[in-house]
Amino acid sequence: MADTGGVKSEDTPFEGGPMDGRVLPVLLGPTGHPPKQYRIPLPDPDGGPPTVLIYRRVPRGHSKLGLQQGWKYEYEPEGRPSRLRWPWSKPDATPGGKPDDTDG
Repeated sequence: MADTGGVKSEDTPFEGGPMDGRVLPVLLGPTGHPPKQYRIPLPDPDGGPPTVLIYRRVPRGHSKLGLQQGWKYEYEPEGRPSRLRWPWSKPDATPGGKPDDTDG
């Protein structure tokens, strides 16, 4: 196998859900941060589709100087992945009618 000396990981705590209180080594991306969400597939004992637990990354805390002290993952109970939001994206809900609509 090839040497993976360039791959870094960070021990990251998990809060809430079935992984509450556990600390796992999570691979860091090119920016030095863990992924924004962590997905854990759990096999179904009856052979059905697996259940996927979703955890989202949040700041662990801040020092007295206001510096961030790392990351942790919080359980996303709804199980829906977060969407990437760009400032130029369209909003989810659009108001009825157009601004120049004179019919009301």
